[in-house]
Amino acid sequence: MLALANGAAVRLASLGVREGSRVAVDSADPLPWLLGADLLGAATLVVEPSWRPAERAGVLADAAPEVMVTRTPEPSAERVEPRGDERTVFYLPTTSGSTGRPKVLSRTRGSWLRSFEALGPVPSPVLVGGPLGSSLFLFGALHALWAEAEVRLRPSLRADDARHAATVHVVPAMLTALLTELERNPGSCALQTVVCGGAHVGDELRERFARVLPRAELVEYYGSAEHSLIAFRHGDGLRAAPGVELDVREGVLWVRSPLSFTGYLRDGELTPARDWSSVGDHAELSASGVLTVRGRGSATVSSGGRLVAVEEVEAVLRTVPGVADVLVTGTPHDRLGELVTAVVESDEPPALRELRAAARAKLAPGKRPRHWLATKALPRTASGKPARAALAEQLRDGTLLAEPLR
Repeated sequence: MLALANGAAVRLASLGVREGSRVAVDSADPLPWLLGADLLGAATLVVEPSWRPAERAGVLADAAPEVMVTRTPEPSAERVEPRGDERTVFYLPTTSGSTGRPKVLSRTRGSWLRSFEALGPVPSPVLVGGPLGSSLFLFGALHALWAEAEVRLRPSLRADDARHAATVHVVPAMLTALLTELERNPGSCALQTVVCGGAHVGDELRERFARVLPRAELVEYYGSAEHSLIAFRHGDGLRAAPGVELDVREGVLWVRSPLSFTGYLRDGELTPARDWSSVGDHAELSASGVLTVRGRGSATVSSGGRLVAVEEVEAVLRTVPGVADVLVTGTPHDRLGELVTAVVESDEPPALRELRAAARAKLAPGKRPRHWLATKALPRTASGKPARAALAEQLRDGTLLAEPLR
């Protein structure tokens, strides 16, 4: 990897890249380019192939890179002296786009180095089963290099690959799929640590993990592209990562952290982040410091005058056997404004009566879905999270491959 990173740095320097430059990488192998740009003190935007043309154009306009590179760099034995320091911007991540157009952020070396320290070392080899256009998976790859572990990059997570890794980085939907495969095909598994972020892990999934992988540790964290690691689960719940300060104002979580981003890029100009910042997550913070995240404020359905937090509904429905994942959204209704609509991802969806029974048992009447659909595959972001904005668009356009549940 060092030879490829040096080769990338040499090539980028020949293209005029210098300290403070911005580079866009449109390559199936972006890691050497990012490491090479970092050697020069330049910042990298990784282009995600799943972006639609309008998203790609918007992201590139906001990042305003001086250079775009493709393919894989040639290795070089020439040693490139690193430039910059911890305050140097090395990465231009984008928000996941799960609820709308991706935003371009600015991250310093120091913010991620402190994040690596907060997560701590993990056993080698480390499997990263997702595209590096997602900051979640790129974080896993760079953290493994920081920990001096062998990193194994795969475009998607396969159970056979996971069996031969000591550590794997996943989101909850990937963890569910992995456990399902391990249950169907039991056998030897070398996993010692599973690092899971991107969304809430329910008690049922946590208990299932303990049954299927009793000798492995589940490291759960809550974070965001803006704030990196915010909290880790410790026994009774989520608690702030080292050095991170939390405050809940009118039900919304605010964060002050040395791990945070430096600001948003818009049309090439940086809007600096404030000392305290928020991505709009609704949360509660106990007197003992336990954080309970209720979900993004924008992820609500207005039905019959009631605002329904869809992540609460989704958490309940994910506990039903046979549900691989679920998204809850609103569909237009003349009288109620919107109907609470559940789109269930499953190869063999459970009976509608089972889903309704789970909703009746744990949700108030106004929060229960009134419209039910089943699909083989939900639209997803690069990190593997369900893409709310894409689902809403597909429902509106009639392009979602789904059938009514009966």
